[in-house]
Amino acid sequence: MSAADSPWFSPHRHADRRPLLLARNRIVRAIREWFDRAGFIEVDCGALTVSPGNEVHLHAFATELIGPDGAGATRYLHTSPEFACKKLLAAGEEKIFSLGHVFRNRERTLTHAPEFTMLEWYRARAPYAHIMEDTLALVRLACAVTGRQVMEWRGRQAEPEAEAEWLPVAEAFQTFAGVDLLSTLDGNRPDRDALARQSPAAFGQGESWSDIFSRILVEKVEPNLGNGRITVLYDYPACEAALARLSPHDPRVAERFELYACGVELANGFGELTDATEQRRRFMADMDLKESLHGERYPLDEDFLAALALMPEASGVALGLDRVIMLATGASRIDQILWTPPA
Repeated sequence: MSAADSPWFSPHRHADRRPLLLARNRIVRAIREWFDRAGFIEVDCGALTVSPGNEVHLHAFATELIGPDGAGATRYLHTSPEFACKKLLAAGEEKIFSLGHVFRNRERTLTHAPEFTMLEWYRARAPYAHIMEDTLALVRLACAVTGRQVMEWRGRQAEPEAEAEWLPVAEAFQTFAGVDLLSTLDGNRPDRDALARQSPAAFGQGESWSDIFSRILVEKVEPNLGNGRITVLYDYPACEAALARLSPHDPRVAERFELYACGVELANGFGELTDATEQRRRFMADMDLKESLHGERYPLDEDFLAALALMPEASGVALGLDRVIMLATGASRIDQILWTPPA
């Protein structure tokens, strides 16, 4: 059996991974210190939820909760602590972060694991741009801890300390795919045929505007992001930002951003939507689409929707910590920096 085929607990394989794992611990410690200095409180959100999230292409792990009377009820392992964190904002917390495991089914690649570590944080009454700057600071901090001046991934490089590229989604589509994205939006309603006519990426006859958008993003846009420096891709189409508030400058787009380095997506953040009626409408539309595409739908978390009425304006972001650690340590795949990789 070769070293690559050995189980992760083989002493020789663990010895190879151990320097990366110790670097992971140093990064995690530095992140907690950063949040402490910034006046945040760490919160520990439960993993068992009524709803794992209501995004179309999100797939959760389901289980059964059995009560003392033997009655059962479906529960899910959370795909993010987002609903719980927003309930805490509604309860009166102002600056919180969560650092823990989340679970997503149908996800396992060099940069995906079905169980992974998510760093998520929220600032009440903070502008959208503030949370973007936080995200840049934490990615740079991880690289500073390991002394890495250039992040590398599959032939691409990015200097963490270089000035970041700030790129609106519409501009990225025009530059890298030749697509006038905003012309395919009627208000915030997508025109599937208008996008199909412009698409440089192949797609199926039954695919929606969102499907075509995703194909163009993955095939034509993402390979150009985070090359040489970190890219902040922002102002997503409103129909691609179900939990974000609309931009005050253009209702066709929403306050959503993603951060990329070396072509790898590291974070996804929002200026948070607090309108419960609009949030319910978006969730129901997404679950209808999920049912038509995947034959399943997840329930709505009614407590979450009720909490939105009490929640202040806020901004928040979820950062895939394992991916950041990969780039900060030079690891080539996610399993190398997980203390106990999933079976």
